[in-house]
Amino acid sequence: MSAKRAPAKVVYLYQVDPQTRIAAIRKGIPASMVGELSSTMGMSKELLLGSLGLSRATISRKEKDGMALSKDESERVLGLAALIGKVQTMVEESGDPTGFDAAHWLADWLSKPLPALGGATPASYMDTFEGQKLVAELLSMMQSGAYA
Repeated sequence: MSAKRAPAKVVYLYQVDPQTRIAAIRKGIPASMVGELSSTMGMSKELLLGSLGLSRATISRKEKDGMALSKDESERVLGLAALIGKVQTMVEESGDPTGFDAAHWLADWLSKPLPALGGATPASYMDTFEGQKLVAELLSMMQSGAYA
């Protein structure tokens, strides 16, 4: 059985240097990436948009018209995509990635209340940069064994 991996585009977003991610945010990523991310994660688009604090009508219009997301929207979507890459990298560094699907694992983990967040779900923190940073730190703590 071969290892399940997050799509290269998603992992790539985590592995590139910050200047490249910043340039992508400033340019605006294609609105179609929201649907791709939803599909990759096995998460309903409605739930994904809600956790990112994005308007369904706005994103649907931009997807239909082939438009790019705004800087703010792009930053939130790229931040979530980067978390998938982070999880994939963590598993590759710490264990056997055979059969592991980072995108689906993250979607499941994001939906579970965590004591470290006062019982809130990590998904409820995805709508801000600081919230995404906090969630990334929790993932790093899990890898190091500081938090389980």
